[in-house]
Amino acid sequence: MFGRSMKLFKLFGFEVKIDLSWLVIAVLVTWSLAKGAFPAWYPNLTPETYWIMGVVGALGLFVSIVAHEFCHSLVARQYGMNMKGITLFIFGGVAEMGDEPPTAKAEFMMAIAGPLSSMAIGAVFYLVYRGGEAGGWSTPVNAVTYYLCYINLILAAFNLLPAFPLDGGRVLRSILWGAKDNLRWATRVSSSIGSAFGLGLIFLGVLQFINGNVIGGVWMFLIGMFLRNAAQISYQQLLVRKALEGEPVRRFMTPHPVTVPDSITVAQLVEDYIYKYHHKMFPVMSGDKLAGCITTRQVKDIPREAWDRETIREAASPCSDENTISPDTDAVKALAMMNQSAASRLLVVENGRLVGIVSLKDLLDFFSLKVELEEKD
Repeated sequence: MFGRSMKLFKLFGFEVKIDLSWLVIAVLVTWSLAKGAFPAWYPNLTPETYWIMGVVGALGLFVSIVAHEFCHSLVARQYGMNMKGITLFIFGGVAEMGDEPPTAKAEFMMAIAGPLSSMAIGAVFYLVYRGGEAGGWSTPVNAVTYYLCYINLILAAFNLLPAFPLDGGRVLRSILWGAKDNLRWATRVSSSIGSAFGLGLIFLGVLQFINGNVIGGVWMFLIGMFLRNAAQISYQQLLVRKALEGEPVRRFMTPHPVTVPDSITVAQLVEDYIYKYHHKMFPVMSGDKLAGCITTRQVKDIPREAWDRETIREAASPCSDENTISPDTDAVKALAMMNQSAASRLLVVENGRLVGIVSLKDLLDFFSLKVELEEKD
């Protein structure tokens, strides 16, 4: 779902990151407040004041979204769910779960916590706004507090839409899950509703664009596309997890994989291994010992004129927790590692000895066959 992100801070054990795409929405929010909303609501202020109000409003939105996601994460922790952290991206934020909730009740409580927190934040800002009016606070301060009240209530209302994977969609899934005790069926139904909502937003966005509301139409179209894709991907991810869950890596690994000696040059690697076997990663051996691995991404970073003199020993990456896995590890964890590191192959190591290679293609081929043979609601 995300592109490049950077860590901002850590709080209560949760790492908060910001996807670079969020910078786009931060700039757009600041600009729309400074040039559109605040001048329309509160005329006759200076341009500098409007820009300051826009920046403060955008920062308030940032804090509100983080608080919303923190509430999800704190409740999830109470129910034993492994939360990886919080990432802010172009359409808001997401609390990253390592797995599906253990029970329908756990999902309901985790999902509803976000919108309830946004309502509470909105109510607090409303009280501050009313107190500011009564106390004669300056117009810019009252304007920003009013906006933060308004935007938090909008955030709560939007997230309560029964469109998976929005919070309301997760609430719906938890109810369906609890009623039928079938997570896969509940996910399929709620994902279908989320996909339908996405299509509806896409259609409304096109109509808005045709009617002259270009910016609003484009944003509605993009949100609809995001919601539709997220709903479909969420269901597919559940299917993959359920198909691979409990299966050890040794069941999928290729034993006795092709290895490369650390003494050859990068040019020899390219000609004799990459072009011959078409793999993007190879184990590197120093005699009969595993020394690390070499990937096509690493080769691309080496200047072409150095290929004939640089050896694999110099270019290879050492073995680490990011590129190695035990043969008895659950295949779901292998898939998560590949996703996190953007790697399509992992070294399977037992007692420091290379015993095989597991690839993304191996996992997905098994998933495809299992779904085809065992597909049920």
